[in-house]
Amino acid sequence: MKTPLPHPDPEVDESRGYITAVTRELVLQGVDIDRVWLDPSGPVDATIVTGTHALVWNETHGWTAGRFVSGEQGVRTVLADPLLLGGGVLPLPSEIALRAVLGRSEPLVVRRIRARDGFQETLRSYLPLS
Repeated sequence: MKTPLPHPDPEVDESRGYITAVTRELVLQGVDIDRVWLDPSGPVDATIVTGTHALVWNETHGWTAGRFVSGEQGVRTVLADPLLLGGGVLPLPSEIALRAVLGRSEPLVVRRIRARDGFQETLRSYLPLS
């Protein structure tokens, strides 16, 4: 299974366990993963490329799915026809995989960067695989 590599920025790397968990759930749903990476901060984000499509996560809006246009580690990902999957910034990995496969969205919940809302603690609860 493809997983994101460790990121040199500790703030960005904190998302690695969560992104790995979502990637694992996508594979369980039968989705082929081409590549996965963690992106820059401000906001922290990550990309999972699945053929011609991709899922992009960030710490303020959660997950977006769409047709992959461009992007690589260190460069923001561009999607065509993006669909915000909603439901908060850290939905359960199984739920986000199901939404991505079905193309279903939930109401959008936006958070501010560095808000004191338990986000960091929840993100840290997903231990990255070595």
